[in-house]
Amino acid sequence: MARQSRFRACPLCEAICGLELQYEGEALVAIRGDAADPFSRGHVCPKGNAILDLEADPDRLRRPMRRRGSEWQEIGWDEAFAEAGERLAAVQRDHGADAVAAYLGNPNIHHFGHIAYLPALLKSLRSKNIYSASSVDQWPHQLVDWMMYGHQFLLPIPDVDRTDYFLMLGANPVASNGSLMTAPGIARRLEALALRGKLVVVDPRRTETAEAASEHLFIRPGSDAWFLLALLQEVLALGAPRIGAYAGKLSQLDDALAAIAAVDTRDVEVRTGIARATIARIAGEFRAAPSAVAYGRMGVSTQAWGTLCQWLIQLLNLVTGNLDREGGSLPNEAAIPVTGPGTSPGQRDRWRSRVRGLPEFAGELPVSVLAEEILTPGEGQVRALLTCAGNPVLSTPDGRGLDTALASLDFMVSIDIYLNETTRHADLILPPASPLTQPHYDVHFNAFAVRRVAKLSLPLRERADDERADWEIINGVAAAYAAASGKPARDLPPPLAMIGMGLARGGSGITVDQLAQAPHGLDLGPLRPSLLARLETASGCIECAPPLMLQELQRLASPAAADAPAALRLIGRRDVRSNNSWMHNAARLVKGKPRHHLLVHPDDLASRGIADGARVRVASAVGAIEVEARASDAVMPGVACLPHGFGHDRPGTRQARARDVVGASYNDLTDVSALDGPSGNAALNGIEVTVSPA
Repeated sequence: MARQSRFRACPLCEAICGLELQYEGEALVAIRGDAADPFSRGHVCPKGNAILDLEADPDRLRRPMRRRGSEWQEIGWDEAFAEAGERLAAVQRDHGADAVAAYLGNPNIHHFGHIAYLPALLKSLRSKNIYSASSVDQWPHQLVDWMMYGHQFLLPIPDVDRTDYFLMLGANPVASNGSLMTAPGIARRLEALALRGKLVVVDPRRTETAEAASEHLFIRPGSDAWFLLALLQEVLALGAPRIGAYAGKLSQLDDALAAIAAVDTRDVEVRTGIARATIARIAGEFRAAPSAVAYGRMGVSTQAWGTLCQWLIQLLNLVTGNLDREGGSLPNEAAIPVTGPGTSPGQRDRWRSRVRGLPEFAGELPVSVLAEEILTPGEGQVRALLTCAGNPVLSTPDGRGLDTALASLDFMVSIDIYLNETTRHADLILPPASPLTQPHYDVHFNAFAVRRVAKLSLPLRERADDERADWEIINGVAAAYAAASGKPARDLPPPLAMIGMGLARGGSGITVDQLAQAPHGLDLGPLRPSLLARLETASGCIECAPPLMLQELQRLASPAAADAPAALRLIGRRDVRSNNSWMHNAARLVKGKPRHHLLVHPDDLASRGIADGARVRVASAVGAIEVEARASDAVMPGVACLPHGFGHDRPGTRQARARDVVGASYNDLTDVSALDGPSGNAALNGIEVTVSPA
């Protein structure tokens, strides 16, 4: 039988690579990169090929499941929707609106049927207890964008294809595929950059990206703010800020620079491990480059000074004239806009969490408070939970504490394809059909792309009668909840209609029909300056000195507690085959060498009497795990490095391959009280741990 090729964007990854899926009849037999895709140009990462495993996975749930005790039974969709709606409504009738919480995992942003339909359901719940993976990831970015530019998604993107000098802190896009810098084939793009200019990576580990860099600098975990402050001071010592392009559009820049200049950074080498002379050299190179851009990602955001670091990075790009400039850092003008009229700009501190009093951001509370909101009695206690495409037991702070909390809920419903460490606590699991059966447009990652592109993915096969699309499930739960609670029902139209409405809000003039006729996607050109024309601040200017940031500078400069004598600083890591916990049930992703080990510098192992490959006990202030240690000079002395997403050792799951994956959960060591102050983002990196023989 002859093979036929069908095309779509990858539904699993931030890089939104174009895929060529090869079929024999209706059987999917091979996947490769789409060479005709103008953005990804044939690139495909292991996630794309893993679709073959996901489509055929015998552990994947395909029909609604209801738990009775320890047993699970399949039920019909109408019965499942009715039970979900009735029980959510009953909890709110008895205990108030905030007694129902929701948690949204990372995959939601990859599926149009989630990102476009969930807001209406959450709005109808009217609960203040909304949580997502954003608060263990990117809140510092979003908060800085809102404070400085007036919208949480008015996010300047590194113009990696045209810059001459790229300063990258705490980011490993070769493994993570870019994240808030959508750039398929990023290794190829960085190689081209290193040939024409310079790529400098600042990271406590010599990552896959650092291996490709022109220069790599080790930095002590959690000290990035000190490096950036010293760097800004050195840049400003070389001459006045280059602000001609921003004339009349800057508010309180002098106040921001005066506050930065007042911080004493003379001991920056002790704090960071980077010599002052090296920082001065980097400052000179950055300022002298024809174009330059600074960028920080997970290692910068998921630490105690995440928001401060992101603010300093924006100021560095601004004062060197590289903000909103080709070859610098500038926002994407997406075909479906994520800023402007009809979008949520983000707000902060409109309400606070019940137990700890932490402020909300963008309509959500930090996920670090979820367990205490479930376990602490009193008015507003969370008694029911809706999860959608998330596994917070493995991916949020103090996973074992949250595991205990979930077991105490009155009711839990999960929209998910797996019975995993989190959904094993659910009373109902509602599994969406394959993404290959659903239309898709990647709203957010097109908006974060390093080039202006647009691509519509159409269904590659029909859904079976007993399958439901993700948007149909969300509509079904919303309708059943509305009926049970006596609220008005709002049945949103199908995805193609919603995508058409989104395109109409933008200024590209592109229609759904035009995208449908371009299966490889459309290239709309390189990034171009638009930030100054799109500012949504009340002043109409860039707010250079947000009060929260000036307060953070004062807090940073206060005396710091000394490290425990025997402590190492723990940081996370990603592998292109192991970015998320769900990936461990795919054969193509778990094959090959083990990736679960704790990496420790050889000198640190030797000083503790630990042999390379030995099993060790890793303990933090809140928990302990056991794992094998590997000696590695890819981490700097004083640092331990462990991947996240492991720890599939809990009973009651139904993921046979994942259960065989060796490794412990990073988040059994993380502390719910360790936060980035302004945003509430979890501080997962730089925590003190002791490592001893097991």
